[in-house]
Amino acid sequence: MKPNSEHEFVDIREVVKKALPRSAMISTVEFEGPEIAIYSKAPKILLDDGDRIKALARKMRKRIVVRSAPEVRLTHAEAEKTVRELVPEEAMITAIDFDISRGEVIIEAQKPGLVIGRSGTTLREITRQTFWRPNVMRTPPIESKLIKQIRYIIQSEAATRNKSFREIGKRIHRPSLIKNGWIRLTAMGGFREVGRSCMLLQTAESSVIVDCGVNVGTPSKAFPRLDMPEFSIEKLDAVVITHAHLDHCGMVPFLFKYGYRGPVYMTAPTLNLATLLQLDYLEVAEREGKLRPYRDRDVKESILHTIPLNYGEVTDIAPDVRLTLHNAGHILGSAIVHFHIGDGQYNMAYTGDFKFGRTRLLEPATFTFPRLETMIIESTYGHPTDKMPPRQEVEKRFATILRRTLERGGKVLIPVLAVGRAQEIMLVMEDLVSKGRIPKVPVYIEGMIAQATAIHTAHPEALSKKIREMIFHQGVNPFLSDIFVQVDHHDQREEITEGDPCIIMATSGMLAGGPSVDYFRLLAPEEKNTLTFVSYQGENTLGRRIQKGWKEVNMRNREGQTTVVPVNMEVTTVEGFSGHSDRKQILNFVKRLNPIPERILCVHGEASKVIGLASTIHKALNIETRAPMVTENIKLR
Repeated sequence: MKPNSEHEFVDIREVVKKALPRSAMISTVEFEGPEIAIYSKAPKILLDDGDRIKALARKMRKRIVVRSAPEVRLTHAEAEKTVRELVPEEAMITAIDFDISRGEVIIEAQKPGLVIGRSGTTLREITRQTFWRPNVMRTPPIESKLIKQIRYIIQSEAATRNKSFREIGKRIHRPSLIKNGWIRLTAMGGFREVGRSCMLLQTAESSVIVDCGVNVGTPSKAFPRLDMPEFSIEKLDAVVITHAHLDHCGMVPFLFKYGYRGPVYMTAPTLNLATLLQLDYLEVAEREGKLRPYRDRDVKESILHTIPLNYGEVTDIAPDVRLTLHNAGHILGSAIVHFHIGDGQYNMAYTGDFKFGRTRLLEPATFTFPRLETMIIESTYGHPTDKMPPRQEVEKRFATILRRTLERGGKVLIPVLAVGRAQEIMLVMEDLVSKGRIPKVPVYIEGMIAQATAIHTAHPEALSKKIREMIFHQGVNPFLSDIFVQVDHHDQREEITEGDPCIIMATSGMLAGGPSVDYFRLLAPEEKNTLTFVSYQGENTLGRRIQKGWKEVNMRNREGQTTVVPVNMEVTTVEGFSGHSDRKQILNFVKRLNPIPERILCVHGEASKVIGLASTIHKALNIETRAPMVTENIKLR
């Protein structure tokens, strides 16, 4: 739905201009995505009177940002020289870049606190002298080529991105024509099933997709039901992504392949991890001769249209919809999404995948919201038998397996998910070694684990309080421990498996492909070795067969010949490292929800688990619960 005229936009611009002093020399007021950007030829006046801008933002209930007019900004060379003069050398600046579209100077430093200065004094001085807004980032201790690539794409396409953001801004701030209209949710994937998560939130004014995933393990139900009559890509206002796993974000570039040019909202860590997994998904599909549902350039297009948000940041995404992201505790950057619809008439939240329990890597999920009428909750482990043992017992059992294998001269293979599970296991092993609970041996990491870990080190602010304390105050980063050794080439695998006792972490977590399969082939015949599963093994995967007790498997060697591999190694499973909540944690989360919602929808789980959990919650709280099916419409209001 497009605005009838520019009249409403002109009114908003005039309100802004009239509220500010003429001496600020406002050159233009632009709608840039969810923000109203004020371009000033004398920005010092507005920066020195920050309360005036804050008051205006509160009055208009809009996000307002002050930018200097491009013509008054210092050149890149002059600005960089000024920044280096103002920032003490002890801050150890490692890079200075410029985002022309946002008028930002991006300062990467090993000690960002010294760039910021006490109470932000250095930042303000940088702005006053250069007329660029400083954006300070901590230099990641492990360089991420992917993050650099994403940053380069955004900077090199600044003009295009700026133009698209202004179009997005007009759409967001268009006049709202209908007050207190209907609200409907359409289930397009991930309802009474796991995989291809996708739902369509519609109001009388707006259309928003929440998650858009792919089920890589089930070809017959691989993609969300974007063929539903309720869905129109031309009328789509926004896409909101809860986290980076492919079953929640894998089909976002597909939308851009077919013409979508609107915004995608997620956290900054999710953008980095999602890009990593989407590109890997395309590579694997091509390698295996499978259909590539989109191209690399569609991934690039989605990057250019992504608007990263912080937890707790309230953002307009449509004329009648406001979005806030909250920590979900599942993987780095995962979010519970909260929608404030209309003038507060209706509020809906969706957990995505969430963990309501403390882990070494992340804080538990948020359970308090301003208002809440409907909560949509994942039910992956919602069956009464889905009980995870206490974390202390889990780590004790894990340590026993590692120690027993290493002491008999064997090697431990741990197939892992590259994002989340791998980093959690790394933290556990670093702690076990530092406390002397297992022998200190090399821990080889291969596959996407190294790239995903580099992204984790780039976002320490999103990690658990304990890890942040270690990194920021003790100067210790457990991911940089000397026990971790990156494997750069597959030719090293035979040398590793024939060498001294060690631990090997490799993808994929289900032995469905990747380096873990090659390591298994090399290690399986030896009784002194151990295979330890730390994640769910899907039906019909090699991992599930071995877990069930298969003693021989047919595998291809390096030369492409099929050989019979005897499984003589010890096979163990350690449950309890999951990034999902078990049934007890789910019920605790629901009981602690504040406020208690009027309705709970159970999704993302096998049909029996979803239905059973919905019934249990209804009996416990005496509120409406449902377990919708794919293609079903749910009238929220």
